[in-house]
Order: sequence, then structure tokens, then C-alpha cells
Amino acid sequence: MRILLTTAMVIGACAGTVLAQTNSNLRPQADDQGQRTTAGAQKVNGEVKRVDQGAQKITLKHGELKNLGMPSMTMAFRVKDREMLARVRVGDHVRFTAERVNGALTVTSIEPSD
Repeated sequence: MRILLTTAMVIGACAGTVLAQTNSNLRPQADDQGQRTTAGAQKVNGEVKRVDQGAQKITLKHGELKNLGMPSMTMAFRVKDREMLARVRVGDHVRFTAERVNGALTVTSIEPSD
């Protein structure tokens, strides 16, 4: 019984260390404006499906967002800067980054793709 309890404690301690190391890249960090973001955002291909200036949102059909653990899908995002919406139109193909900013899924950069 004592060996079983000791083994369980060792396994638990190792699992905690592995989880801490695995999640270190997903830990929120402050960006240049002091907003909370998730590290490791990569540019992803997408297609603009809707632009909503009033709500400051964009709907994108996109590839996998690995940093957010999301598969390919179509969804609406907030945009970090309203000016981003003026640079795109429905039907445009884009490359963008999305992160969790203050708890909301947010496009943090966007540019036309060829």
C-alpha cells in the first residue's frame, strides 16, 4: 500500500511538471499595449465572409488555428484595430493571426494573400 501511494505521488508530481512546461507557451502575456494575449500565434489563411464595422467584427472562413486549438471553420472575430476592417472586403483572401485578447477571440493582424 505504501509503495502504491508513493508511486502515485511521484507520477502526480511528474505530470504537474509536464503540464506546466506544456502550457508555458499558452500562458497569457502582455502585448505592446498591455493587453493580454496568447503567445505563439501563427499566420493562417482565410477568406473574408462578412465585415461588421459597427460591431468591430470580421467573419472569416479559416484554416486550423493551432495556438487556439481550433479546427478549420467559419466564425466571427473581434478585430484589434477598427482600421483593419477598412482594408478588407467580402471575398478577399487573407493571412491573419488570431489570439485570445482579454478573453475574446481577436484578429491581431491581417493582410491580403495572393
